[in-house]
Amino acid sequence: MDITSFLNCLDKFNIEYRLNEPMEKHTTFKTGGAADVFICVKDRKELSNVLKAAKETSVPCFILGKGSNLLVSDDGIEGAVINLSLMDEISVNGTDLVCGAGANLAAVCLKARDNSLSGLEFAFGIPGSLGGALYMNAGAYGGEMSEVIESAEVMDFEGNVFEILAKDMSLGYRTSIFSKKKYIILSLTLGLKVAQKSEISSKMEELLSRRKEKQPLSFPSAGSTFKRPEGFFAGALIEKNNLKGVSVGGAMVSELHAGFVINYSNATTTDILKLIRHIQETVYKNDGVLMRTEVLFVGRLPKEDILPYSEEKQII
Repeated sequence: MDITSFLNCLDKFNIEYRLNEPMEKHTTFKTGGAADVFICVKDRKELSNVLKAAKETSVPCFILGKGSNLLVSDDGIEGAVINLSLMDEISVNGTDLVCGAGANLAAVCLKARDNSLSGLEFAFGIPGSLGGALYMNAGAYGGEMSEVIESAEVMDFEGNVFEILAKDMSLGYRTSIFSKKKYIILSLTLGLKVAQKSEISSKMEELLSRRKEKQPLSFPSAGSTFKRPEGFFAGALIEKNNLKGVSVGGAMVSELHAGFVINYSNATTTDILKLIRHIQETVYKNDGVLMRTEVLFVGRLPKEDILPYSEEKQII
């Protein structure tokens, strides 16, 4: 990795960047160390140039949306973090919305509502970018991205741009082709249906009210910490094991909704990781259920074995 040569390339392309950028500013958990280099690309050309520079200088890259589903290492992220939040255009084409991957999910929902287009009501209140929502096939209240996505334009790490249709995205429960292949989502086309604006507004307000009532929105978190285990509900299993209110450092299992791990008092990522592992080990010991996380860990590996268990790393 040759950071100096990489920065020289960015300067040559007139691409702005920041060094040692605290990632706690860019994640909804409000934790994480610094990224070596932080870049907000303005368009596809800048993105392509950054990827080209990174390849030539062997600098690793991580693609960031709104940071709503991430736990960043306290030791930061090696190489470059490429943020897509400026690629946030939203346009209407008949009953389709064509949106940049960096578009705020709430803004996309409001654009649909204002144009009397229904289908995204379930997503109102889910934090994050539209690209991030497709990456994990986000969903809530009986709806998910797989029901509205028609196609996406993507870029590979060689700078090639191509289209992927919904049928080829391998969309499943909190998963997609994008979590398996190195494709960067550039833009999305969503297929919606015409409906009364008042009905759309009413549904959005109802679902937002339910979120505020049942979710700990006043604390930093990444939303639901765990995927729903087959045949169970994550929050119910955690509550059954008397883990509500349990804390490690500044991280706590929400007393309002056990499915949420929250940063209630200046938590570190290490605090959160240790609490997640404690939840997993307790539930597995008592119920034999492996709690897999929705939250993704990124960055330099911690010095101790505290990463959450996954499909690759089973509890013994």
